Amino acid sequence: MLKKLYDFKNFKGDFTGGLVAGVVALPLALAFGVQSGMGATAGLYGAIAVGIFAALFGGTETQASGPTGPMTVVSAALIAAAIQMNGSLDNGMSIILATFLLGGIFQVVFGFLNIASYVKYFPYPVISGFMSGVGLIIVILQIFPFAGMPSSKSTVAVIQNFPSLFSDFNPYALLLGGITIVVYYLFPKITKAIPSALVALIVATLIAYFLKLDVPLIGEIPSGLPTFQLGNILSIDSSAYATIVEYAVVLAVLGSIDSLLTSVIADNMTKTKHNSNRELIGQGIGNMIAAAIGGIPGAGATKGTVVNINAGGKTRVSGVLHGLFLLAVLLGLGQLAAHIPLCVLAGLLIPIGFKIVDFKGLKHLLKVPKADAVIMILVLLITTFGSLIQAVGIGIALACLLFMKKSGDISEKGMEVGNIADIDGSKPWQDEIEFYEEYKSKVIIKHLYGPLFFGFTSYFKDQIQLLPEDIKAVIFRMDRVPYIDQSGLYTLEDIIFDLRAKNIEVILVGLQEQPCDMLKKVDIIPDLVPEDDLFKTIDDSFEYLKIKLKGTAIVK
Repeated sequence: MLKKLYDFKNFKGDFTGGLVAGVVALPLALAFGVQSGMGATAGLYGAIAVGIFAALFGGTETQASGPTGPMTVVSAALIAAAIQMNGSLDNGMSIILATFLLGGIFQVVFGFLNIASYVKYFPYPVISGFMSGVGLIIVILQIFPFAGMPSSKSTVAVIQNFPSLFSDFNPYALLLGGITIVVYYLFPKITKAIPSALVALIVATLIAYFLKLDVPLIGEIPSGLPTFQLGNILSIDSSAYATIVEYAVVLAVLGSIDSLLTSVIADNMTKTKHNSNRELIGQGIGNMIAAAIGGIPGAGATKGTVVNINAGGKTRVSGVLHGLFLLAVLLGLGQLAAHIPLCVLAGLLIPIGFKIVDFKGLKHLLKVPKADAVIMILVLLITTFGSLIQAVGIGIALACLLFMKKSGDISEKGMEVGNIADIDGSKPWQDEIEFYEEYKSKVIIKHLYGPLFFGFTSYFKDQIQLLPEDIKAVIFRMDRVPYIDQSGLYTLEDIIFDLRAKNIEVILVGLQEQPCDMLKKVDIIPDLVPEDDLFKTIDDSFEYLKIKLKGTAIVK
């Protein structure tokens, strides 16, 4: 009976994976807790609750969950708003925890309503701009703690108070923060067996402790099990309801996107398929329990998940063990964590913030369609210096509006615009029948019809994943694709990269002017698709394949 529930041959890998993921998560949980404004304890509580319960109830076997950069930034914005409304953190705690709880409830509802199938339609420029903005927020808000000064509550306040940095900085804090960053980046060159974030944390903390450097510390962390914290949420003033719902929706949506993106990475590494709806339910349950014990919310953590898989984690037991490891740390080593300098945590968060920034998207700003570039920059600026909620809403609205305008412009020029048709390749066109009948077991022809934009990219990826393993070539007929946006561009790039990694030839036929220009500007042509694999007509591509593949199993 027990073997049906769990195959113990996986335990060694699960134990190692969970342990390593927990070690990676520990310094980040403390750092994110401090950045949120609720303290290191809240970060640890959130990592424990989300780590254990998202693994138990989620839909990704190898997911390691906990506080993440994007979720922490939204949480910090909420906490700042609650303090402003109530005068102090303690007075605003009921609003904060009620929001975290409602965010988790929304995620569970999302799972039951199959909202996961709609999350994937977010335009790339919106996601890119938002994530880059979140990364910049993390970096900017750590500037003062890195210098041993009190943290500002907003990026605008950091800019306004920036001159004080030159007169009030703590040289010891700068030294420790610098050591932290140096160790973080250089230690992996020595060995990757031990997480560099943990090594950097320990080394810098020991230096501060033994040299008795005068720098701000985390302070006391309560020992023992966390207690139930939701006792007074029923007494919340009705004037706070709008704020609670607003931030709860953002946390739920962002947590869902963050987790599902990590689930896709886990799928690619393990060659498995996650259950999106169950994943949202598991993440929601984890965040509800985190709120109940006073922890900050979290999501699927990419770094923790990757190290879990690489260390041998194969089942959800690894994720549970990762959370239990953090619980053991809380119970046994909480007093030691009190000696960690805040500048050291800032030194850990600054590299993490830069990792969240989408440098690929920023690098291509002058090469992608102007509308996409404008949306990305606008969302980035509003996210960084304004409202995270408004940034996403404005970005999505603009993306839809500009896409409709582009479709109208295409129609006015007499170009064909329609839905994507025959992407599954099951219906060969008239000029393909002879070739199709002879080579259908080795060559797949995919028809694209209409603009290749953000609303189609997820379906496109799903269809490509259904391709048989033994094919030799894929032909994309693009003569009826008049326009490609940034989401479509990067999706096509990912698909071509994956196909070529499997030694599958990729042929593009009938590229129109705008898609061809875009592919060349971001170097998909010729880096991924050489000029020899571009053809104006389908007949030319057939002749090329017959010659190139002659003498292989593809030719009868």
